[in-house]
Amino acid sequence: MTDALRTPDFRFEGLPDFPFAPNYVEDLKGYEGLRGHYLDEGDRSAEEVFLLLHGEPSWSYLYRKMIPVFAGAGVRVIAPDWLGFGRSDKPVSDEVYSFHFHRNYMLALIEHLDLQNITLVVQDWGGVLGLTLPMDMKDRFKRLLIMNTGLMAGPVNSPAFDEWKADIDSDPDVPVRFIMQKNEPVISDREAAAYEAPFPDQRYKAGVRKFPHLIATTEETPGVETSKRAARFWSNEWDGESFMAIGMKDKMLGPDVMNVMRTVIKGCPEPLEIPEGGHFVQETGGALIAERALAHFGLSKV
Repeated sequence: MTDALRTPDFRFEGLPDFPFAPNYVEDLKGYEGLRGHYLDEGDRSAEEVFLLLHGEPSWSYLYRKMIPVFAGAGVRVIAPDWLGFGRSDKPVSDEVYSFHFHRNYMLALIEHLDLQNITLVVQDWGGVLGLTLPMDMKDRFKRLLIMNTGLMAGPVNSPAFDEWKADIDSDPDVPVRFIMQKNEPVISDREAAAYEAPFPDQRYKAGVRKFPHLIATTEETPGVETSKRAARFWSNEWDGESFMAIGMKDKMLGPDVMNVMRTVIKGCPEPLEIPEGGHFVQETGGALIAERALAHFGLSKV
């Protein structure tokens, strides 16, 4: 059984603009002894499901501005926390975390909840991992909303990523508040504290520490072949609707990377540009992006 920590519930009390009730799943196959958390908002009987995947060092709190907009359109909204993040259990060993540890967990969660007609909503690692899911469960996915992310289809050579990695590696007790506000200055001190809430001390931050070290340095890095297969899927097999939004001030996964992704995703339309948006574009443009995406997909309530 995996040795893991569970963040005390009181750490999540009184977070700004976060009235959502927690939901838990335990003992998924391959993840026995671990409890995962997800938000389940909107109409739980709705045919349409929006699956919102966060990156690092964030958690489902990142989507608090988008969830009410999606739910208001009459869809079901699922926003999980990756293991190691948010209200999900946090394995204490850095070595537990791998590309396929995370990917296989999300595949198992989707099957457990039997999600259908999924609109996949991704950013950062939510996309690096999430974009590899539909090719292995094609019948479940219907649409894509992509923001500031990419596919790990080879070694990464990016000064902006090197700076990001250095910030994560600067202290075993990763400075989550600093990283969030540095990459999205609109985040207030109270909101930055909410991003820190899942992590009482550095023992809880193994997942946060490990993510940058999962990025490819060689063609043999775990996840590269899966990501290449995903790129072929999005280019050749994807026939769903897509919507792209870009935080234009993001130096790591901003316009340059996203314009490449637009060429990868078959049928991807012109992006919605958020001029003041940084890496965590959901903070600056979340409600607008959600509204524009719903309108694009024909799901807005008149």
